[in-house]
Amino acid sequence: MTDAETVVDLSDLAAAASPVAALAPTTRDLLTAWDTVLPELDTRTGGEPLAGLRVHAPLEPGQILQSGANYRTHVIDLAAAHHAERGTRPDDEIRAEVAELMDRRAAEGTPYLFIGLPSAVTGPFDDVTIPAWTQKFDWELELAAVIGREAFRVDREHALDHVAAYTIANDLTARDQVFRRDMPEIGTDWFRGKNGPGFTPLGPWLVAARDVGDVGDLRIRLELNGEVMQDETTKDMLFDVAALIAAASEITPLRPGDLVLTGSPAGNGMALGRLLRDGDVMTGTVGPLGTQRTRVVAE
Repeated sequence: MTDAETVVDLSDLAAAASPVAALAPTTRDLLTAWDTVLPELDTRTGGEPLAGLRVHAPLEPGQILQSGANYRTHVIDLAAAHHAERGTRPDDEIRAEVAELMDRRAAEGTPYLFIGLPSAVTGPFDDVTIPAWTQKFDWELELAAVIGREAFRVDREHALDHVAAYTIANDLTARDQVFRRDMPEIGTDWFRGKNGPGFTPLGPWLVAARDVGDVGDLRIRLELNGEVMQDETTKDMLFDVAALIAAASEITPLRPGDLVLTGSPAGNGMALGRLLRDGDVMTGTVGPLGTQRTRVVAE
């Protein structure tokens, strides 16, 4: 636990939460007993200085459920960028068409969810290597919900009761790997496009859900080398956090330590025509969840 200046050892709490955790307690063990752990956290004070310590990802997640195409303006910008590459149709025509599609989807559709790998997670201040097999490496800063109580087939009204905390994720994407060229009929290849080592910088902190405020109105801001690229709020989501959790839990049980990534707003590199290069530094903030800083380096 941290107040951004000091850290407190919670291994005793984690060990008490899970009988099998005594030798190697983890954050996920804390989450399995979140209702008991959370009041205890309020009593912990003191600790040692954070300065000089390495900050790792705040947890090693179980499942990672990722939400695609969940910000209205983001989807419109991406569609326009893809068509601009091909030069097939006028920009304003594409934007109007996709805007109408997104409004209809928000009213009548369901979230678009896919699976991420825990092995893609890295710390909030770690360098990330750009793989040699991508020439279009992109950023996507997101709000991530951390499950603290098992959720299976929960409705939207009760979905947020299953969230223990929130954190920041940067869902880095190899854009040139997302669509299969060898067999277009297959469609998207999210495994290759989003799951390389370090593709999911996570953290720095888990902030208890009770302390985050209105998750429907959090500011998401990413700077690239000091220049603002993403600056939007979660109001632009097509499906809110509760809807995403309900949709995911309809298919699979969500367990403590699972992550639900909620999508990224407009301002990604693909739409702006500026992809990540060796030495670039991304600085990202989401509401009161702290700040992560990621440098990308060539392989």
